Amino acid sequence: MATVRALTARVRAVVDDTGADETGSSPVEFVLVGAMLTVLTLAVVQFGLAVYVRNVVHDAAVDGAYHAALADTSLADGEERTRSIVSRTIGEQYATDIAARTSGALGHETVEMRVVTTLPLAGLLGMPRAWEVTAHAPIESFD
Repeated sequence: MATVRALTARVRAVVDDTGADETGSSPVEFVLVGAMLTVLTLAVVQFGLAVYVRNVVHDAAVDGAYHAALADTSLADGEERTRSIVSRTIGEQYATDIAARTSGALGHETVEMRVVTTLPLAGLLGMPRAWEVTAHAPIESFD
């Protein structure tokens, strides 16, 4: 029994000598964990904003393609409709490169609406011309 007490005392002495005192560690842990959680939260919010911008641009391209595919409208009308939706929803800087053309790539005549836009990295600021969204719509005719 005496050896167990002596061993315990010796271990305590070694632990006390190595500075295992945890006084003052709570504020440091709070700062480290708080900073990590703040960065994680901001990253999730930024990712949500990027998904929102992509969905808005894609839906505008689809709407513009279907508008341009109508029998009594032109490709320029579809481009203008796409530009208008993107400008009103997220800003004019996202509606700078919009192009419409006819295509037969899907086996029948379609309107292809292509929008090249900014990838938002910090808020709505980001890399210009980093995202390309394409939408197709079948061409309508009076025949």
